[in-house]
Amino acid sequence: MQNLKTLVGRSAEINELRALIKVVGPSDATALILGDSGTGKELVARALHDCSERSVEPFIPVNCGAIPRELLESELFGHRKGAFTGAISDRKGRFELASGGTLFLDEIGDMSMDLQVKLLRVLQERIIDPVGTTQGLAIDVRVIAATHKNIEMLIEKGEFREDLYYRLNVMPIEIKALRERTEDIMPLIEHFAVLHAKRRQKPITFAAGSLELFMRYNWPGNVRELSNLVNRYSALYPGQNVDFRNVPESMLPPGIRLLANTEPGELPTAPPVASGQGAFNFEGCADSDGVGIAPLQGGAATPNSEGDPAALFDETVRVISMAQSWDSFPEQGLPLKQHMVDIERSLIQQALDKAEGNVSKTARLLNVQRTTLIEKINKYGLSSV
Repeated sequence: MQNLKTLVGRSAEINELRALIKVVGPSDATALILGDSGTGKELVARALHDCSERSVEPFIPVNCGAIPRELLESELFGHRKGAFTGAISDRKGRFELASGGTLFLDEIGDMSMDLQVKLLRVLQERIIDPVGTTQGLAIDVRVIAATHKNIEMLIEKGEFREDLYYRLNVMPIEIKALRERTEDIMPLIEHFAVLHAKRRQKPITFAAGSLELFMRYNWPGNVRELSNLVNRYSALYPGQNVDFRNVPESMLPPGIRLLANTEPGELPTAPPVASGQGAFNFEGCADSDGVGIAPLQGGAATPNSEGDPAALFDETVRVISMAQSWDSFPEQGLPLKQHMVDIERSLIQQALDKAEGNVSKTARLLNVQRTTLIEKINKYGLSSV
């Protein structure tokens, strides 16, 4: 049961998974593990093996999608000397190497139809035919398969044999995506921080704001992506508290960068207009194209007002007034995206002027990362001198 400890988490889903493994593991029944890429299907397969009486025998993994189609048959069933060009000696296949233990067929959905027929025969008769011989070889192997694909959809398209599916799906085990079990994110972060800590270094920690972004992130790469990110920051900031505001944007996943520029469920709040000053947060929100939108402060440029500070200020007041009183919204509408872009560009230029071209000071005035500010300065062709 030792390997169950590697299934880190405290969610109801992970607890149910551990309980299922304890029941299914001791059985010799074929199992089919379903789950998105990066959810830990091989880890679950190893846990099933470790919970069985076969635990002292080999656990042999094969990624059916990573081995060329023409070589996969020989890789699985072995071959005899002279069976094909380059077969200079007999070679045992993975089934034979896993004798007495467990064979894990990962990404079974990528297996060709002709090999699916041969695999079905092996599962039914427990006999393999090495390439280059008609002499069958009996095997004693438990088979565990896994895929991130929708097998039932593949069956409908004629790309997967229905009879093989039912032969593999004796014990179905589904792993939920990380986005569906957010309770596991914190324990996983702590686990990977310890795992990836450099020798004689404390595990890294994360600032509260960074952890909040982790919790809101969709995790398309699942647990594997989380592990890789913690590994990345452990290498960049060994033993430190990691704050994403100080991390180069190139070191953040695009999805987290987008979240960093979006306040959850909030609209930017306009301060008293009379002041015309204050700290501007360009990380307040983003439009559908990911363009940062600043809270409505300072002046906004329009086609007829660019370069005129008074006109810029008046335009900003007008836009703020409309946002606060929809009764005055113009009947003909207005180009929202362009207004927001103009406001952002104008505010950056005003902050640059106030900071006398000092980019670092400007970034502090606007409460944005320096790298983000530089990108926007270049984007809008603004002058920092």
